[in-house]
Formats: sequence, C-alpha cells, structure tokens
Amino acid sequence: MDLFKKCYDYTVVEDAKKLGIYPYFHALNSRQDIEVVMEGGRKIMLGSNNYLGLTGDERVIKASVDATNKYGSGVSGSRFLNGTLDLHLELEKALADFLNYEECLTFSTGFQSNLAILSSIAQRSDIIFCDRENHASIYDGTRLSYAKLVRYHHNDMEDLRNRLKEADPDKGKLIVTDGVFSMSGDIANLPEICALAEEFGARVMVDDAHGLGTIGPNGRGTAAYFGLEDKVDIIMGTFSKSLASLGGFMVGEAKVVDYVKHKARPFIFSAAMPPSNVASALKALEILIEEPERVTNLLDISQYARKRMLEKNFKILDNDNTPIIPIYTYGLYRTILACEMLFKRGVYVNPVLPPASPEGECLIRTSYTSTHTKALIDEAVEIIADVLNTLPEDDEAILKMVTQGE
Repeated sequence: MDLFKKCYDYTVVEDAKKLGIYPYFHALNSRQDIEVVMEGGRKIMLGSNNYLGLTGDERVIKASVDATNKYGSGVSGSRFLNGTLDLHLELEKALADFLNYEECLTFSTGFQSNLAILSSIAQRSDIIFCDRENHASIYDGTRLSYAKLVRYHHNDMEDLRNRLKEADPDKGKLIVTDGVFSMSGDIANLPEICALAEEFGARVMVDDAHGLGTIGPNGRGTAAYFGLEDKVDIIMGTFSKSLASLGGFMVGEAKVVDYVKHKARPFIFSAAMPPSNVASALKALEILIEEPERVTNLLDISQYARKRMLEKNFKILDNDNTPIIPIYTYGLYRTILACEMLFKRGVYVNPVLPPASPEGECLIRTSYTSTHTKALIDEAVEIIADVLNTLPEDDEAILKMVTQGE
C-alpha cells in the first residue's frame, strides 16, 4: 500500500473549503491587537492569547529589535554548546525570582518544554497521573518518557484519589495538570491535588501556560493564586501568551532543573531561543512586574464579557476568574458555520472541535486582553448573539443550510 494513501483519502479540508466553511489559517495583515486586519477587513480579536496586550507594545518591540542588532538573528546552536547567551541567563534568573523558585530553564517552544521536562524526569518505572483535559504536549511528553500514563476525569479529585490508591506504592509518581485549562478556562483544583500528592508520595507539576500573567498575585499564576508555591514541585509556562514572545520555561528546585538541563533530549538537541524572543519575553516580564494593573484590568474586562454573555443567555462556563470564555455550540457544523459568519461580520473567534473537545460538545473559544474596551465587548457580543440566534440547534439543519447556500 502506498504510504501516502491516507493523505490522498483525507478530504475533510477540501470538503469544508468547497462548502465555504473552512475556519482555519486566516491571515493577519496587522500586528496582534484587540482590533486587527485579517484578509483585508477589520476584526474584533476575541481569539488571541495576548492576555496582557504586550505583543504590540512599543517597549517590547524595541527590546526585540535591539537584541537582534546586538546578537544577530539567531544563536546557531543548542544551549548545551554554543547557543547560550547572557540574555538567556538573565531571563532565567528573572523568572525564578518572580515565581519564587530556586532555578529556571528556558526552552525554544512551550510544546518542547513539556516534551523535555516529562521525558527526562519520568521513566519506564514511573507513573504519570494526567487530567483528561491536559494539553496535547503533556500527553506527548508522557509518551516520550515511556512512563505509565494514568488519566483521571477532569478536575475529579475522587477519581484521582482512586487512581493513586490503585498505584504501586514503590513507583515514582507525578501528578501533572494544566493550571488554567486552555479550552474551558476553568482552574485546576490545586489544593486537593497537592493534598493528595502529599498523602500518596507523589510530585506535582503544573502547566501554567494560561495561568502566568492572568491569575494570582501580580499574575504569578495558579500556584500563587492558591498560595501553594511551596507545594508545587515544577511549574512550566510559555512566552507566547502573556509574555508576548515565543518559547517556554520550567521552574523548580535547582537539582531537578539541572537534571533536566543535562538529560532532556528535546532541550539538548534543539537550537536555543533566538535573541529577539528572549529579549521580548524579558521586557514583557519587566512590564508585568511594573504594571500589575494589567492583570486587574484583564480580570475586569473578562468579567464584563461574561456578564454581557449571560444577559444574552449564552451557554457558557461561568468561571469569572480567567480570561477564557467558551461558548458552547455543541454541533460540529453549527460551530464551524457560526465562526465563519462571525468572521465575515468582523469578529474573530476560535472553533474548538474534536479531538480538542468531546464529540457533541463543540464550542467557540473566546479569550480576552487587558486592553479590550467595554465598547468593543458590547459590539462583539451583539454580533455573536445575532449570529447564534439565526442558526438552528440541529447539525443536520445546519448542513442543509450550507449545502443549499441559504
């Protein structure tokens, strides 16, 4: 059989494009902001992870340009060899200090961070306990570690307890969870997770990609939000969201970070973050520390958006502490068509479809930026309400609408 047969038989994308409802890869013609130009038209941006509004901040841009002028466009090697800049070390110290941990290590992407951490600290003789709604990079990092994977129901502490009770007490155990879950926007039950870890002799790792800069005192994330920085062993985070750049990091005790630094193949055999990315993240972190009101503004505008959506009877997860608000649309075609109609009406949102959501539980993911205004939120909510009210609930009716060009 031809290896490429699966590629030739894959017609989902082609079919969606023919129907005019393909929802991905819309091209930006401007910088990331609360309003953008996409494919020549103005869009209210409700689909970005630019939580603190720093991606277009002139101070961040200047830091990126200055670093490129000083260090060049790249490092031409891995951190292990010729690729470590003094700038990398400065960023790592700043992050460790900000998050109150002994040591920090940076990686070239957030996805790579989870691959590197999990594949090195866990081995075949260990067990990783994983929330079912954790990010895909956590699952892939677990596979790369060859540790036994045990999944527990989302934020279900009784199920986690049962899985821990069933585990071999002589095995090394790690509980890993998102801090703020990227699709639903809900927060991990970290107090219970840490209590169970202590009871059963497990370690705790939190993927705080969507928690850093959005929750906790001064935006320090989920562990700080619960006052559990001394109970969480490893925090992983990214720079592509609140810190306006690209890359990732881990913080933890020095011996653990040093072990990952010398054992993690995804770290050792990858080129280091380029100077522009390091400088951007460092400047964004400095602004976060100097302007904590950005975190407060983010919470305020997110709560305002929730209030307006509830007034319109949107089916949302009413968690008022994070900047992620999912609107449940349920059907696959209903979700895709809604997103396409919203795009044409000037609102950009993200469709979340299986496998990112369970079958029959598709949603529109909206996310907010600290610089959003109430006027923009009002405009967007009115458009979303108008679009959703025109669409049938039933996916068969939606498909009929699309195929008949109604």
